[in-house]
Amino acid sequence: VLEISANVYKVGVKAMPVSALVGFLIGVVLSYLSALQLKLFGADVFIVNILGLGIIRELGPVLVSVLVAGRSGSAMTAQLGVMRVTQEIDALAAMGVSISQRLALPKVVALTLAMPLLVLWTSGVALLGGWVSALIELDISFYYFITALPDAVPVANLYIGLAKGAVFGFLIALIACHFGLRVQPNTESLSRNTTASVVTSITLVILVDAIFAIATRSIGIPG
Repeated sequence: VLEISANVYKVGVKAMPVSALVGFLIGVVLSYLSALQLKLFGADVFIVNILGLGIIRELGPVLVSVLVAGRSGSAMTAQLGVMRVTQEIDALAAMGVSISQRLALPKVVALTLAMPLLVLWTSGVALLGGWVSALIELDISFYYFITALPDAVPVANLYIGLAKGAVFGFLIALIACHFGLRVQPNTESLSRNTTASVVTSITLVILVDAIFAIATRSIGIPG
C-alpha cells in the first residue's frame, strides 16, 4: 500500500501542474478556433457543445495519456532498466522476491487509479481555458457556460472519459514495466527500450481510443 501511494504521488500529484498548463492552453486554442467559425454563422452558443464534448470525451483522456506516457511511462521504464543494469533485479530474484509483485504491480495499480483523477483535473482546467477564450471572443458569461454544459454534454461522456483514463493508465504502466524488465545490462539497451516504451504507449493509446470511439458511438450523444 505504501509503494502504491508513493507511486500515485509521483505519477499523479507531480503531473498536475504540467497537465493543467497544457490543458488550459489546449482549451484556449480549441475555443478560439471554434469561435472564429461559429461567429460566421451566428452560432455562438454552440461553443459549449464543441468544448464540452471535445474535451471531456476525447481530448482530455488522450492529452493526459500522451503526457503521462512521456513523463511517467518513460520514468518507470528507466527506473526498472537501471535496476537491471545495476543487477538489483537479479539480487531481488536471488532472494526469492517476486519481481512482478514487488516492482511492477504497484506501478500498474497506481497509474490505473491516478489517471482518471488526472483526466478529471485536466478536463476541468481545459474547460476553464475554453471559457476564458469564449468570454473574450464571444462574450459568453461563466454562468451561462456552466448552466449550459450539463445540457450540451450528457453525464455519460464524463464516465466514458474517466473509463478511458483508467484503461489508458493501465496500458501505459503495463507497457512501461514490460520494456523496463526487458532491458539488457547495458546503457544502449536502456535508451532503446525507454524510447520504445513511450512510442508503443502513445500508439496503443490512440488505437484503443479509436476502439472506444467505435464502441461508444451511440452513448452520450446529445439528442
